[in-house]
Amino acid sequence: MKPSLSQFQGCLIGQCLGDALGFPVEGYGPESCSTYVEENIRHPSDKILGRAHYPFGQYTDDSQLARDLIRSYNENDGQFRPEDYARRIATIFEENRIVGRGLATHQAAENLIAGASWEESGIPPPSAGNGSAMRAAPVGMFFFDNPKLLTKCAIDQGRITHTDPRCHAGAVAIAGAVALVLCEDEIIPSNFLTALIDYVRPIDPTLTQGLEKLHIWLDWDYKEAVKVVGPFGRKAGYDESYSWRYISPYVISSVLWSIYAFLKTPESYMEAIITSIIIGGDVDTTAAMTGAISGAFLGIKEIPQEWASLLTDQNSWGYEELMEIATSCYNIKMSENR
Repeated sequence: MKPSLSQFQGCLIGQCLGDALGFPVEGYGPESCSTYVEENIRHPSDKILGRAHYPFGQYTDDSQLARDLIRSYNENDGQFRPEDYARRIATIFEENRIVGRGLATHQAAENLIAGASWEESGIPPPSAGNGSAMRAAPVGMFFFDNPKLLTKCAIDQGRITHTDPRCHAGAVAIAGAVALVLCEDEIIPSNFLTALIDYVRPIDPTLTQGLEKLHIWLDWDYKEAVKVVGPFGRKAGYDESYSWRYISPYVISSVLWSIYAFLKTPESYMEAIITSIIIGGDVDTTAAMTGAISGAFLGIKEIPQEWASLLTDQNSWGYEELMEIATSCYNIKMSENR
């Protein structure tokens, strides 16, 4: 089965809208996020909640960097060139256009701006945030038919900012999840997880162990599942100073929760997004990753257009522009096999 244009469009729009829906309550606890879901997503009023001076529809660094990854691919004739993508990361930080910057990504961007090469700029362990995974979904579109290139590209785009193997595994998992759903018309969680584990196992044991347990957690209510997924794989020295409830920016737990949210309701984009947000924590990122996977599976028609039409990045790169680059990406990719 070959992917459709609708799926490529759904992947990018699904990511950006998930991000925009999570952004107003990023960092909030589960009580606030649950109230937000009921009052602003399930039963929205005329006034849709934004954040600070940003209107509803603003997406964050998660999707800004995913978008620019697609732009890099498009403008290099369907080739991933890490030096070009690194330049784009440095530029958006240098021009202060980034929204909701992560600490490690910011530090890496400063390294690039100071002259470091893309191979030297990444932040080493024990820094293991989700900055490289949050933007990796487009890699699944680029290389859905080539697992080796997918793995290489997911890692290379990630190590511009993060060099911990757990971060590599998280990026490969999100890209791999997109690649898998692009080629399926039905999601059987056990089969999906088996295939995804094959991508991740050579890279990192912690995320592999989490994916192996995920089929059990899928039988649990989200309130119970998050109690296990939230702290899963944490090590001393990471995240101890954070008060995130429940899903922190730690790459292992946030990637696992994003995949859990998708697999819980693979036939409903909005229910998947709600599951990714309602538990609290780094919910713009979990919703962005869940939204990319769900959108890639269901296609653009299953994403609420009344909300997607409000997408914006500081009055630029709205819905139509995002649709255009997703369409260009699809045309470039499909032209390889003509």
